[in-house]
Amino acid sequence: MAKRRVFSAEFKAKVALEALAGDSTMSQLSAKYGVHANMIAKWKSQAREGLTEIFSNGKARNEKSQEDQIKELHAKIGRLAVENDFLSKAFGR
Repeated sequence: MAKRRVFSAEFKAKVALEALAGDSTMSQLSAKYGVHANMIAKWKSQAREGLTEIFSNGKARNEKSQEDQIKELHAKIGRLAVENDFLSKAFGR
């Protein structure tokens, strides 16, 4: 069974940028870098999706990370409350 190749993020970005530029066809890029055209197309679409996040308003990204942090903190508070209840019952307080 053949082992899968792993490509670095830099390599993927380089190939995706060339594909986005449109100077070469997918088959030319595939031959140049030794990567299947479907993989290049996938990296190209991922790059397009990622560009919208880069140029999006910083508030939107910050709000999402704050929401994630709030959820994490609420979960931690819940765990600590359960532990406190358990320990208070165990020690008869």
